[in-house]
Amino acid sequence: MESIVKLYMRQRCHLCEDAKALLEELQKNWQFDIVEVDIDESDELTERYGITIPVIELHGEEIQAGIINKNFIVEAFSRKNVKYIG
Repeated sequence: MESIVKLYMRQRCHLCEDAKALLEELQKNWQFDIVEVDIDESDELTERYGITIPVIELHGEEIQAGIINKNFIVEAFSRKNVKYIG
């Protein structure tokens, strides 16, 4: 199964940019695709995630929000069987 990581974000959000850079760094060792979702394009998503972005979702589960911790994401990848290509 191909792993998809959704990054709920918005433009001009430095935490979102940091989260995207971290995910791109992790792609060097883990096999997954990043799907960026701009919450400002949906009233429902803006209402849901307004002040909690960035939010990282893996296999339909929100695994972290706000300030993203690399070690926490790596642990979640291991738990969720994201393919390690090391």
